[in-house]
Amino acid sequence: MTRVAILGATGYTAVELIKLLLRHPGVEITTLTSREETAPINQVHPVLAGRLSLPLENLSAKEVASRADCVFSCLPHAASAAVIPEILDAGVKVIDFSADYRLNSPEVFKKWYEIDHPDAARLGKVPYGLPELFRSEIVPAPLVANPGCYPTSAILPLWPLFQVKMIETSDIILDSKSGVSGAGRKPKLSLHYPECNESISAYGIGSHRHTPEIEQFLSSAAGAPVQVIFTPHLTPMTRGILTVAYSHPTRTVTQTDLIETLREFYANESFVQVIDQLPATKDVAHTNCCQITARVVNGRVVTISVIDNLIKGASGAALQNFNLMFGYPETTALL
Repeated sequence: MTRVAILGATGYTAVELIKLLLRHPGVEITTLTSREETAPINQVHPVLAGRLSLPLENLSAKEVASRADCVFSCLPHAASAAVIPEILDAGVKVIDFSADYRLNSPEVFKKWYEIDHPDAARLGKVPYGLPELFRSEIVPAPLVANPGCYPTSAILPLWPLFQVKMIETSDIILDSKSGVSGAGRKPKLSLHYPECNESISAYGIGSHRHTPEIEQFLSSAAGAPVQVIFTPHLTPMTRGILTVAYSHPTRTVTQTDLIETLREFYANESFVQVIDQLPATKDVAHTNCCQITARVVNGRVVTISVIDNLIKGASGAALQNFNLMFGYPETTALL
């Protein structure tokens, strides 16, 4: 059995991770931490009643490492990188849910997160946890940076098209709509039911922190700098992301060309489904799947993707990474 600890175990992604791990035949959950809660986890998340009653504890990194073979860090940015080095030094593997190790540059991190990076020397050396793209790097890694939810929904449909130079690197528009759970569990006025119900609103235009992550990895796919206009929206649903990307083709392409290129690239992937029809968030809710399709409209390439932001956009991807890092079949507890 692989012993697992979860740092910051009270949030939405953490409880989704716990539910997945409880289905995993090779996992023993030994430790759950919280800086604010001390109750058993099944009191904080009643969905776990009768399934897991571990207490939430405020532990040091050293104490956590002594109880685990793998640590999932669900702490906020900067807080995660402040404790991960000590866990790694103890020989324990880590999957980090925060943005702390996704970006390659400390300067870019400081610009977007407005804080000096606590572990800057590791930036650019940590595999990005999208198994469909970086599987060979993830397998031997002691630390993996779990992707952001919006970046997952943007990178997966566009990466193959950049790889074959099918779309231009400039004038790319990303229009994303996310359920309210993507904003986390901590109460905020804008997430209060009367504020967000029966309403849809854009936010973070030109300033959303997932922008540099998206641009960094799309640039890697294209082999040239990629810039995007990324506009996220808050929609009155609990979970799910729909991302529509608009780009210019480098040559004349048809809908069939696009779908065949995507289908060939993801032909052997269990969790990416290239489909002919238009996808909807309900089609992937509570799954680790990403559904993708494409169209050509007035000379532009339009790709549409949907994911569950809490699963493929967070906890499911983390479990994919865990399975790769510890030698389990990649689909274990995910299908």
